[in-house]
Amino acid sequence: MWRDDVNRFGLIALATDLTIEGDAQRLLPPGCRLHVTRIAFDNPTTAENLKKTGPHLKAASDLLVPGVALKGIAFGCTSASAVLGDGVQQAIGSRAPVSTPVAAALRGFAALGVTRIALMTPYLRETTDLVGDHFQANGLDVVSRRSMGHADDRDMALLSADEIVEFAQASDHPQAEALFMSCTALPAVSVIERLEETIGKPVLSSNLALFWSMLDIARIPAQGTGRLFQVRTW
Repeated sequence: MWRDDVNRFGLIALATDLTIEGDAQRLLPPGCRLHVTRIAFDNPTTAENLKKTGPHLKAASDLLVPGVALKGIAFGCTSASAVLGDGVQQAIGSRAPVSTPVAAALRGFAALGVTRIALMTPYLRETTDLVGDHFQANGLDVVSRRSMGHADDRDMALLSADEIVEFAQASDHPQAEALFMSCTALPAVSVIERLEETIGKPVLSSNLALFWSMLDIARIPAQGTGRLFQVRTW
C-alpha cells in the first residue's frame, strides 16, 4: 500500500451530479486530495432507480487510486444511501472508513446535540420520504418535510442561491432545532451561513455533513462554513 504525506480521500459520485466536487473543493482543507469516480444513474430519483446504484459501488471503489492509502471513502448520494443503508458499507468493503450523507448528517446532528429537525429537499415527495423515514428510523424526530418537486438532479443543481434560501426559510419549523437540506447535487453550501444567521439555528446540507464527517473520522482539523464545521468529536 503506497502512502505519502497527503490526506487522500475517495468519492463515488453519481454520473449526473454537477455540484459535489465543487463543494468538496470549498470544504476540504489544505493537505487533502479528493480522488473521484462516478457511477451510472438514471433519473428520476425514485426508490427503484436509487437501489440500482448499489451493484455499482464495489467496482467504483476499486477504481479509486488502487493500492494507495485513503483516509476515507464517500458515497455521494443522499437518497440512495437512505435506501441502501448498511448496504453501502457492505458493497464498498473495509479499505477505508465509508461515509454517506445520511450517516454523516446523523453523526453531525448528534455532535451538535440536535434531536429534532426540519427537512427540505429539491426532490419529489416520495424521495423526500425515503430520507425522512431513514432519519426517523435512526432516532431523529423529523418535525416537518418539504419538497421542491424536482425529479432530475441536474435540475436541482441549477437552482439559484435565492431559490434555495427562500425555500429553506419556508421549510423551517418552530419545533426544529436544526434544518437539513438534502441532496448532494443541491448547491447549498454557499448559503449555509446566510441561513444560519436568518433562522438562528444550525443548518446542514448533504455535502457539508458528508465532508465534515469524513474529516472528523480521519481526525483532520478543518475550519469550514457553518456551525457544524466548528465541532469535533475527538
